[in-house]
Amino acid sequence: MVMEIRLGDIVRLRKPHPCGSYEWQVVRLGADIGIKCCRCDRRVLLPRRKFEKSVKALVGREKGAP
Repeated sequence: MVMEIRLGDIVRLRKPHPCGSYEWQVVRLGADIGIKCCRCDRRVLLPRRKFEKSVKALVGREKGAP
């Protein structure tokens, strides 16, 4: 089952980023998902399957996101 993810979504991952943040913003969709750390703005590209396994919760949507 495919997760319903949109650009601008804020997601909480299971493991923290080295900067200490658990929250990431979705910046790219497709077979690979691009996410950006909400604390240090680091960008990471993950395969969709790995992304879906590592997501713990959908925190919210960015204001003004489509």
